[in-house]
Amino acid sequence: MEFKSLLNIESNFRQLRLYSLVFAGICTVITLIAVWKSYSFAEAQRQKIYVLDNGKSLLLALSQDLSQNRPVEAREHVRRFHELFFSLSPDKAAIESNINRALLMADKSALTYYKVLMEKGFFNRLIAGNISQIVKVDSIKCDFERYPYEVTTYARQRIMRESNITERSLVTTCRLVNSVRSDNNPQGFMLENLNIIENKDLTTYDR
Repeated sequence: MEFKSLLNIESNFRQLRLYSLVFAGICTVITLIAVWKSYSFAEAQRQKIYVLDNGKSLLLALSQDLSQNRPVEAREHVRRFHELFFSLSPDKAAIESNINRALLMADKSALTYYKVLMEKGFFNRLIAGNISQIVKVDSIKCDFERYPYEVTTYARQRIMRESNITERSLVTTCRLVNSVRSDNNPQGFMLENLNIIENKDLTTYDR
């Protein structure tokens, strides 16, 4: 009887040890899963951008990998600069507003070009002749293999006078460097060494 009792105690001890090992294994698995989930959640949170809408509502903009977005942001920066800098209306206040916004996105090379146009009386003739100038960017070629990024922009200008419309080609080159993001520069780039390598008439037709 005592021998059978000892066997039962030993059997119970083995079962208890087995249950303990199984329980410890389950706890380990649960802990590892919790740690992995927490890490994944933290990484997901890092890929989110919070935007304040006039200080009132909080909008959540999910972003992709920032390195993947940089080429898109670079092209948008260049496109927006050209639209602001080269699209002009026969209104002094509108011209100054657009040019000032464009100059916040570029270095002194753009300012130098603007001053040259002012000295030649370009903007005064534009206003006096009631001439509008609209730029449409056709394509932007960016080289992201080297930094600063080399950019070539191909665009068309439409110069609208009271009697006719002139279509012109516009080709520019520049460099892009990373900069601090701000309300005036949301893409976080600075355009440097602006150079206009082609700006010639293509066709003119009556209105």
